[in-house]
Amino acid sequence: MTDGLAAGRRIGLELEMGVVRVADGRSHAVQRYFETLAVLKQARGLQPVRRLIGDRLAGLGTPEGESGLDNGYNLLETAFAPIDGGPGALDRLAAGVLRELREAEQALAAEGAALLNASQHPDCPLDPGWYAGARVDRPIYRELVGYRGWRHRVGIDAKAQNGPCTSVPVAQAARALNAILALSPALIALFANSPLESGRETGLKENRLTMWDRMFREARFPGDHDLQRLPPRPFRDLGDHYRWMFGPGTASRALPLELGRGYKSVTPVYLQGDPPLSAFLRSAGWDGRRGGAQGPAIRLLPQGAYFTYAQYAHFLDARWRYRVEREPELDALLRAWDRPEGLEALLQDCGAEGYIEGRAPGAVFADAQLLAESGAAVAASAPIAPSAVQLGLLNRLDDAERLWRDWGWERLRGLRAVAIRNALADGQVRALADEVLDVARSGLPPAERHWLDYAEHAVRTRRTGADRLLELWRDEAGRPDRLARVCERRRVCAIEPPFRV
Repeated sequence: MTDGLAAGRRIGLELEMGVVRVADGRSHAVQRYFETLAVLKQARGLQPVRRLIGDRLAGLGTPEGESGLDNGYNLLETAFAPIDGGPGALDRLAAGVLRELREAEQALAAEGAALLNASQHPDCPLDPGWYAGARVDRPIYRELVGYRGWRHRVGIDAKAQNGPCTSVPVAQAARALNAILALSPALIALFANSPLESGRETGLKENRLTMWDRMFREARFPGDHDLQRLPPRPFRDLGDHYRWMFGPGTASRALPLELGRGYKSVTPVYLQGDPPLSAFLRSAGWDGRRGGAQGPAIRLLPQGAYFTYAQYAHFLDARWRYRVEREPELDALLRAWDRPEGLEALLQDCGAEGYIEGRAPGAVFADAQLLAESGAAVAASAPIAPSAVQLGLLNRLDDAERLWRDWGWERLRGLRAVAIRNALADGQVRALADEVLDVARSGLPPAERHWLDYAEHAVRTRRTGADRLLELWRDEAGRPDRLARVCERRRVCAIEPPFRV
């Protein structure tokens, strides 16, 4: 089942969920959602650890995962704790997702809100005033907006992804990343769910994915824009990947004064002259500013731990993420980086465990419209289908690699924009999606292939979440309560699948 690999030894999920006011369908910034959610989790015997931003409750941690926020108070994000793979893993993941959706429904109802089945709110402002009020006040955003010049507010309208996380061995990390990146046009198309922005049709089926180009187009450092575009060739190994990510033409993000904390909340050091991370790591030390570009001077010394810290710094359709039992020594890291597959060997020696984080699939859920069209089995599978596709592909990595090589890296690179625009209405994209599902199906146990039902329904009917949302939007044209009526039909339903889990 795994081509001799250990793909899927652990699986997880980072699920984003947009929030709307029930009364009018407007994007809703949660108020006391986490206080209510804490009570619901305590009623099940859990003792949530409260996550504060300033003096405001903004997340809960339990053994089941982290229930929190993405960039705004209108966009919930749950990072489910990784679970053991093997038979029944997707069933167990689905049970956790269903439980979280039900509790989110209840907690949101207490403030007149609900979850929306869309990967972007259809009519939400992007202006500075809304952004300032809705944005989660994390220190990292001050760097990204104030120093690097990112247009961060283009993502403040609840642009939501479904991010499957599938473990793969370090030795196969580059191959696995290449496969998911190359085949991303199929994943974009299957789960397209954002045809609208600011109350207008965009002409795209997955407008969400225009966010990165728009965010970085006028950034202070051109390399920031480069790191959201698929390179012109696949990565040869992890060393090649990190040369692309940290090498000439890039500018290191601010680095933490104290290692060991989450990257969104550290005290940052801005390196003088904005060197690539690779230049900093090969230096004897680098002058910088603590806390901001105008902060007090400080000299930062390179460590191997800064390499692992900075692993999140690109915005492609998939990422290789990992943790280590012990940080690599700097000299050993630099020597390994210069050798073919040297980083793979070094990270294995450091006890690295890693996974592919998928970022191409838009958030898709069951709702009244999908239930009426497809039935409960297809609708219930929607939130888990991206995980099923990714797990199946990585369980058949040899076949997945042959597939993308047959299509060609450059051809697939160009097909991404076609998938964003047309999704499954394009014949090439639909053919690719059909072949991707063939490989994914063969990589899953027969008893768990039903989690592909939503994806297979989409290919069979050529209808995506975006197509259904456009139909609703057009049907309600001219009505003063158009948004409310559309969002009522697109409210997320946390439903039991009609099969044994």
